[in-house]
This record gives sequence, structure tokens and C-alpha cells, in this order.
Amino acid sequence: MARYVDVHPVNPQARLITRIVERLREGALIAYPTSSGYALGVTVGNLEGRTRMQQIRHLQEGHHFTLLCRDFAQLGSVVFVSNAVFRSVKSATPGPYTFLLKATPEVPRRLSHPKKHTVGVRIPEDAFSQALLAELGEPLLTTTLILPGSQIPLVDGWVVKDELDHAVDIIVDTGECGTEPTTVVDLSGDEAEILRYGAGDASRFE
Repeated sequence: MARYVDVHPVNPQARLITRIVERLREGALIAYPTSSGYALGVTVGNLEGRTRMQQIRHLQEGHHFTLLCRDFAQLGSVVFVSNAVFRSVKSATPGPYTFLLKATPEVPRRLSHPKKHTVGVRIPEDAFSQALLAELGEPLLTTTLILPGSQIPLVDGWVVKDELDHAVDIIVDTGECGTEPTTVVDLSGDEAEILRYGAGDASRFE
């Protein structure tokens, strides 16, 4: 049974953030709210956790996972950002966008696309995610919590508990959660390609 944790949406309690991060480092899989719906998250090195996320979402090999980054500096350590796309990415972060870019050697090869060698990156704007990343000190491997057969993410903590009580270890509830997934933009090629229209304004990349 998952532990259900109520966290303040504006001023996340430090003791709760510390405990969640401790559990992440012990191998926990968390379900947590973002401005773009609920997501699943594990530490980058958690192979079992990654497999559990794949099983929950019925994901195929080659699916682009996302590295949730605290800031642009951290993002720049895991993906290559050319001068051509620097301004576009910088101006859109933090925000409801996920960008696909070429992974740097800092990213384990198993986490990047097997052929394109790309990985998703995102800088969140919500207080909980930022507090979590600050305490963790590294990116969080994550994927939007869209259940098989659905096109939209889960957005309510108690619904997540009903659906995944025995599949995840921690469910975080801040009382606030976005209802649309992120806009996904592939910036790894010569031109931007919008792969999913979501909460972010996609017109800036068209």
C-alpha cells in the first residue's frame, strides 16, 4: 500500500520533502502532481523503478522518458543545447514544455532513445517539484501518469491511490494539479517538430 503524503502547494514542508527524497534514494517510485497532471518519478539510477513505470503505463522500449531538471544549468548538463535552440528553450523554461534533445555522456545510454540518442528534459515551475529537485540534487527520471487506454493524465491524488495503491510507493497530494500534459517539442533536428500539443503555447515553435 502506498504512503499518501499531503504537501503544502506553496510552501512544501521541508521534513516531508526530505523524507520523500530519502525514499527515492532507497528505490521508491513516487506519483506526484505537476502543473501538467500527475507524473511518476524515480532516481536516474533506479533500474527497477524505470521498469515499474514502463509496466504501469504499458510503455514500449524506445519510449522517451524525461529528466526533470531544477534549472537551466542542470538541464545543460544532461543534453546538448546548441546556440540555435538556446534562446527558445531558455525563454520557455520553467514551464509546461518537454524538449527532446541529444543526450550528453552524463545520461546513461539506457535512458536515451536507442537510435536518436535523445532524451526528454523539462524544468517545472510548481513549488513541490522545485523543492524536491533542490533536495535531491540531481534530475528526476519521470513520465506523465497517463494510464493505458487514456489520452489524458491523472489529476487527482485519491484517484491515483485508487488506481495505483499497490503499484507505487508514495503518492504526493498538494491539492493543486494541472489538467493538461506538457507540450512536447523535438529540437534535436534542423527544425523544431511538435510531437504533442499540450499545456504550453506551441505556436512559438511552429
